[in-house]
Amino acid sequence: MSDQPNATRTRRGIVAAGLVAAGLLGIVVAASLATSGANWRELYGWYNPATGFRTAALPVGFEDLVDRIKPAVVGVRAKVEREDEEATALPGRGMSPTRRDVPQRRTTTSQGSGFFISSDGLAMTAWHVVAHNRKIEVVTDNGKTYPAKLVGADPKTDLALLKVDGNEFPVVRMADRPPRIGEWVLAIGNPFGLGGTVTAGIVSAGAREIISPYHDFIQIDAPINQGNSGGPTFDVTGKVIGVNSAIFSPTGGSVGVGFAIPAETVKTIAEALKQKGAVSRGWIGIEVQSISPEIAEGLGLDRQVTGVVVAEIEPDSPATKAGIEPGDIIASLAGHAAVDERDLIRRVGEMAPGSTIELRLVHRNDEKSITVTLAELPVERAENRSDAESADAARGVDRSKMGLLLMAADKLGLGAQGVVVTGLHPSGVAAEIGLSAGDVILDVGGNGVKTPDEFYKALAGAQTQGKRIALARIKANDATRFVAIPVK
Repeated sequence: MSDQPNATRTRRGIVAAGLVAAGLLGIVVAASLATSGANWRELYGWYNPATGFRTAALPVGFEDLVDRIKPAVVGVRAKVEREDEEATALPGRGMSPTRRDVPQRRTTTSQGSGFFISSDGLAMTAWHVVAHNRKIEVVTDNGKTYPAKLVGADPKTDLALLKVDGNEFPVVRMADRPPRIGEWVLAIGNPFGLGGTVTAGIVSAGAREIISPYHDFIQIDAPINQGNSGGPTFDVTGKVIGVNSAIFSPTGGSVGVGFAIPAETVKTIAEALKQKGAVSRGWIGIEVQSISPEIAEGLGLDRQVTGVVVAEIEPDSPATKAGIEPGDIIASLAGHAAVDERDLIRRVGEMAPGSTIELRLVHRNDEKSITVTLAELPVERAENRSDAESADAARGVDRSKMGLLLMAADKLGLGAQGVVVTGLHPSGVAAEIGLSAGDVILDVGGNGVKTPDEFYKALAGAQTQGKRIALARIKANDATRFVAIPVK
């Protein structure tokens, strides 16, 4: 007990000494700052030689910006009525239910976002929000609901243009430059149908390619959730840098990885939809992919070449008429080097149907130039592909989730049997089970496969038989092994 006062005095002494030391340090620092106050003001701006230290200013908020741009953002509700073909069981007399065989109609609603681009009621949104829906409504920031009609849509970029009757709607403008990585952005939309919601973040990356018909997304980390699709992402000047289209999420909610269609693309698509209700794109009729060392070796190239390799030719296409063959290397298109498959597809799509372009090819180690007259990309061709992929998904095989790029082995000179893995999505099922680029899939469930379609049909067949997995035989590095591929 007698030691406690001494201990207290000791602690007080330590505290007092600390305060003295801190005071001396403050005097030294203040003196140092006073002698070089101009430099510190330039660097930090929180020291004033006349008044000494002052409280740092609060971070600049986005209040004024949000007040200005938020009224132009709308919620989008798309409704469709479907007949429920199953008879409805109704309670009858006693304990026995009776059945009513009159089909019942169900109304389903999809929620999304959009924004006005003209004061007379033109609004952009995402195609997947309004696809196949008969009744579309727009809810403005002040809570008013307007009927809207679909002016046109472009499934390839997942964009749609709506028209609301009225005038003097608040509008926002598209950015006239691509955003920089690290730039502040605001996402405004209608997540979960809650109404106008604002989130902030930065631009995380550009030119992102995800499993989607479109391959040039801006990646942002501003939280985006279900219902934000079709809504705008703004820069700090209040201009739209992109339209929110997709998120990466293992849980279904935002994990800070969102994707937006760039403003440059949105402007082009919006103008085409306004004029014609659809988008016309140039089309050659080929499927291409980047050249890996394995593919170059398989093609027997005796020198290093740059460009993209033709993997498939559409029948009755401009490519067929021009004599292009699988395995040809496209080195340049219209005088511009073919950097990768995404760049080539984008540039062809931006050209008008009917245009004549020059292609420089490497055909079996020989260079040659040919001219190709572009046709118009058939809309029904893209729709048929979507229908086929939906059918696969209904049978338990979702091509997009598999995350595979495949090519017939015989087209790469690797034998008459099997399909070659030429690319994998890092989050796809194929990568998770250990497949690698260059692997040759010989058969699935004992059935030989020679084309990508045969591979997916074999997976669908296994699922139809009630199997959870399909056993595939894989050849890699002169060794053959079995791999279990999930089909449910």
